[in-house]
Amino acid sequence: MGYKLLEDYGVIGNLETCPLVGADGSIDWCCFPHVESSSVFAALLDDEAGGRFAIRPSAYAESAQEYVARTNVLRTNFRTAAGAVTLTDFMPVVTGVYAAHTPSAIYRKVTCTEGEVEMAVAFDPRFDYARAQTTVERTGQGVVARGNGEQVYLWSPVSLRASEGTRERAEGSFSLSTDETAWFVLQYNDREPQESGDCEALLGETVDFWQDWTHQCLEESDCRFAGPHHDRAVRSGLVLRLLMNPQTHAIAAAPTTSLPEVLGGVRNWDYRYAWIRDAAYTIQALYELGHEREARNGFDWCLTMCHRDDPGEIGHPLYGLHTDAEMDEETLDHLSGYRDSAPVRVGNKAGDQRQLDVYGELITAIYTATNYGEAVREGEWEVLEAVIDYVCEIWDETDRGIWEVRDESTHVVHSKVLCWAALDRGIMMAEEGGFDAPLAEWRAIREEIRETVLERGFDESIGSFTQSFDGDTVDAAALRVGSVGFLPFDDERVQGTIDAVIERLATEEGLVRRYEGDDGLPGEEGAFVLCTCWLVECLALSGRVEEAHEIFENLLDHASPLGLFAEEIDPETGEQRGNFPQAFSHIGLVNSALYLNRAENGEPVEPTGAVPADRYRRS
Repeated sequence: MGYKLLEDYGVIGNLETCPLVGADGSIDWCCFPHVESSSVFAALLDDEAGGRFAIRPSAYAESAQEYVARTNVLRTNFRTAAGAVTLTDFMPVVTGVYAAHTPSAIYRKVTCTEGEVEMAVAFDPRFDYARAQTTVERTGQGVVARGNGEQVYLWSPVSLRASEGTRERAEGSFSLSTDETAWFVLQYNDREPQESGDCEALLGETVDFWQDWTHQCLEESDCRFAGPHHDRAVRSGLVLRLLMNPQTHAIAAAPTTSLPEVLGGVRNWDYRYAWIRDAAYTIQALYELGHEREARNGFDWCLTMCHRDDPGEIGHPLYGLHTDAEMDEETLDHLSGYRDSAPVRVGNKAGDQRQLDVYGELITAIYTATNYGEAVREGEWEVLEAVIDYVCEIWDETDRGIWEVRDESTHVVHSKVLCWAALDRGIMMAEEGGFDAPLAEWRAIREEIRETVLERGFDESIGSFTQSFDGDTVDAAALRVGSVGFLPFDDERVQGTIDAVIERLATEEGLVRRYEGDDGLPGEEGAFVLCTCWLVECLALSGRVEEAHEIFENLLDHASPLGLFAEEIDPETGEQRGNFPQAFSHIGLVNSALYLNRAENGEPVEPTGAVPADRYRRS
């Protein structure tokens, strides 16, 4: 069927897994039962061998996708010369104590809305990333596929032919006339009878679940996102909710692996893990969207990460969504990769990297939650104190930094600033909560970090903070110097950094690459959506509102038709690159919309979670 642009996919899910559905009606990526499980359909990563489940018109059709308003229920609308058909895809969501025992199932409703249309079905599962031998046979009211000790059962209202040979699959065709409907249900490791009335009821319940969830942000008269960017922010919130596990509350960075940053390149990574910094950013975004329960859950996950390890081990930048997932990275050489971009990787060896900024992200996230009314209890404080004490010991060591470079470690300026933030927020939590802490020592080390960063992390000749100590390359992560309260936005060094990022890292549209210089990998990457959002935030927080508005609108022009973002944008083609949809990108969009909306309405604007304006440190 050929590879599609990432923009031609929608995502659905049940909070445990997130299939991707193409605008041609093909499910090209699906892992059962969890996001981090091995795939059953992986045509996204190998159009020939990966496997798919497609329902589409037999004849040529134009198509467009849309979500049912304020939900993750996806519609694909087809139009042929003979008529029109709507394919509705969703996964029922069950939360609470029953969630862990609810089978994973994809429901596909095909409705003819005009004329008479012949439809084709292609069911081609490939278990374990297409490594396992897969059998497909007819049984009962459908077909069952088995492999890798797993099975999926497809309930079908039409007879499907199960082919035999080296690659077993099932296919068939059927016709629908105006107002006729057919239901297809794919169940993982389960075979419950399905009736159309039950399917319709589940669809209504699923729509209600998502619309009830978005109600908090939509109906409040003082909605923080009222205005032109409201629907974008709500869609981003829905993406973040899909990626947040209902049992552990860990949030996946993305539901996919190995979608390339550069076509034909090797910058292909597995993002189906929970990063500390993603959780930290998500807490703020969810609070601002009005989803306090989910934000609290993220807060609890951060505290859990503190309790589960010694301080020296908390520094792992990423964790499994359920348990201590295997981080060993391997390549799947039998898969060609998205648009022939090999290697395909599963696992992520960045899990063993030292990234010192994660301590600052963790402590800042917890402090941010206290600003929204959450409380740190005495037992929790003892663990946080141990983390901050550990930062005092290791802040002056080298690390790989936020971008997880696979080159030599260095003194990353952003990491030092976040170590400063860990101490700064720790001091404020101790003061405000009346906790015992070695405050004199913490203040002294906080000041030492600050003086060292100002001395070795700022280059007078370019008027900007740099990527590493004593360096001369610019890194977009330096934009966070203002965002975390290290310096106020009206400081000339912050403004100089903003200008340097625009001059040296941004395209004419204002789309921002991550950094200058060699990172030890071949090829160049595209513009990073989160970095572009950071620039929008910094401009808005600096009072440079017109610049912020223009760049934000340029960024939105690159959203998919469904409002989804991958990790990066190719500046030359405008196409999306990297894993999709990306939590980082949607977190950035929420915060950018918030700051820009406030600035354009003339409201006071300061970074959420940073220190109050009257407590900024000046030199």
